[in-house]
Amino acid sequence: MSKESSDTRFLRQISLFGREGQKKLKDARILLAGAGGLGSAIATYLAAAGVGYIRIVDEDVVERSNLNRQILFHEQDIGVCKVEAAEKTIHALNSDVEVDAVCRHIDETSVGDLVQGMDLILDGMDNFAARYVLNRAGLNEKIPFIHGAVNGFYGQVTTLIPGVTPCLRCIVPTTPTWEKNAIIGVTCGAIGSVEASEAIKYLTGTGKLLENRLLLWDGLRGECESIQIMNSPDCTDCGFSEGEPDGRRFSV
Repeated sequence: MSKESSDTRFLRQISLFGREGQKKLKDARILLAGAGGLGSAIATYLAAAGVGYIRIVDEDVVERSNLNRQILFHEQDIGVCKVEAAEKTIHALNSDVEVDAVCRHIDETSVGDLVQGMDLILDGMDNFAARYVLNRAGLNEKIPFIHGAVNGFYGQVTTLIPGVTPCLRCIVPTTPTWEKNAIIGVTCGAIGSVEASEAIKYLTGTGKLLENRLLLWDGLRGECESIQIMNSPDCTDCGFSEGEPDGRRFSV
């Protein structure tokens, strides 16, 4: 993309963080774990903002029941590998984004390769087993991990930075019982958008991140609050000190 066309495309946002910030987005390499409801919103807004490289990882195929919330996909994508369909949608929005579509299960054996060379990990997952794997990988490789989870009309987001904030295991020490509960698309959109916003702020050095804070969204009441979170002395992943606010009201 020429400088002129780039300036035109991103005209309305360059004033927020300058051309230097826009270049930081273009040069960024992010791992998006999951191409579901959260991942759809995250991928859409990061591609629209001009993030240059998105590695999107998911092992599933598109099902009809996904279409109420997973806006990367359309009816004609049913039966297609999610990451392949996602790549086409992202490129239709912004052909300059390099998409690394990885149809692979996220576990301890694969995560090392998946996080290699990444600046940021974004949580679009639907299960805490994979989230804990990503949490440990982020800690080991010192890569920030933006966590989001949803359940019905409720959601939560926090930005986890190794050595600076608690880790995911500090605030959700064991797998919750509410995984894969009922979900509506607007909640995925709201929480995924906040995750994307955190990513843009982190990459451009703009604003105040959700460091040491957990944002809680109640869509039924139209209310949002953030609570302080602290390191847990019993954390098996990061081994930090004191505190344990509980984010386990929310699902994936």
